[in-house]
Amino acid sequence: MPDPSFRMPTLFFGHGNPMNALYMNDWTRGWAALGQQLPQWPRAVLSVSAHWYLPGTALTAMAQPRTIHDFGGFPRELFEVQYPAPGDLDLVRRARELLNPAVDARADLAWGLDHGTWSVLRHVFPDADVPVVQLSIDEAQPPAFHYRLGQLLRPLRDEGILVIGSGDVVHNLHAYAWGRHPAEPFDWALRFEARTRELISRGDHQTLIDYEALGRDAELSIPTPDHYLPLLYVLGASEAGEPVTFPIEGMDGGSISMLSVRIG
Repeated sequence: MPDPSFRMPTLFFGHGNPMNALYMNDWTRGWAALGQQLPQWPRAVLSVSAHWYLPGTALTAMAQPRTIHDFGGFPRELFEVQYPAPGDLDLVRRARELLNPAVDARADLAWGLDHGTWSVLRHVFPDADVPVVQLSIDEAQPPAFHYRLGQLLRPLRDEGILVIGSGDVVHNLHAYAWGRHPAEPFDWALRFEARTRELISRGDHQTLIDYEALGRDAELSIPTPDHYLPLLYVLGASEAGEPVTFPIEGMDGGSISMLSVRIG
């Protein structure tokens, strides 16, 4: 029987290159270990992926969300991957209820699970037997809005729901060393990742919300906010004093952080 007093941790994954869906490397082995180390199996997953970035807040509201291959230029093998996790309409209703003070989240019947979600979860829950619902990121809203939605979703953690964010703390594709691996990380990427770790560790969420004030390193590390904002949902869903760990780390291509964060 599930322990009613148990609170799910909340997780942020640096998902990096979509090919990680197929690779077995230190990062994907770390994702698999995180799934195996959960003290209690989640009833469902609520995922905030960098790749569902549009005007408005929406939730995937279908019994069987499709696997979306939202990329190009990769081997056919990657396009053949399917992640047939079921949806969870009860979770959709509950999330809409919790979000209602801030936004009227719509039920979406067209999207599905994009690679920000399935490239990670196929390692965390390889049997695709945990229901998954995705929450979109409203591109028109400021960082504080996304942090607030994370706070509103916090009760889900006491209801057996694993809240995850999938993006990258540092994500600069213009500087990425395509075809050159391993690549030496940029100094600005290492500095910003280290600064982010420090702020998360000491619970300084306000500075992370106001990341644009962190200067040139932030500007280079986050040229667009889509991959950074999932972190703010995870931070919002946490509470002061919860233990913080960084179970996975590393820099891919010199300019993409693979840092993962576990809170709780």
